[in-house]
Amino acid sequence: MISTRGRYAIRVMIDLAKHDDAEYVPLKDIAERQGISKKYLEIIVKDMVAGGLLVGASGKGGGYKLVRKPEEYAIGEIIELMEGPLAPVACLSKGAPECPRSATCETLSLWAEYDQMTHDYFYSKHLSDLL
Repeated sequence: MISTRGRYAIRVMIDLAKHDDAEYVPLKDIAERQGISKKYLEIIVKDMVAGGLLVGASGKGGGYKLVRKPEEYAIGEIIELMEGPLAPVACLSKGAPECPRSATCETLSLWAEYDQMTHDYFYSKHLSDLL
């Protein structure tokens, strides 16, 4: 399940893409337009800056803006930054140790196929598709 954190991150990205005029967009403006608490958004955008999705500036004229063009952001990239791996089971997470049951697991192919479909879906959608 995608949490409010992941959903709000996408909404922030859409808002910034819509208001991209080479100026930084104040977080209070995003919060007002999106109907989301500014305090909650501060936590979210901090992680988005640390993850390289946004750049921020403080002070007069400060705020946030996209680092890349909207068509260069896969929705899967945003979700995974905010939520962690999309893998439906731990053994399919990137970097997970090989499961000792993988050779005999009767459900592994089910989870692997679901994992691939989810990944392909979210990585085929881009921020620009939502504008």
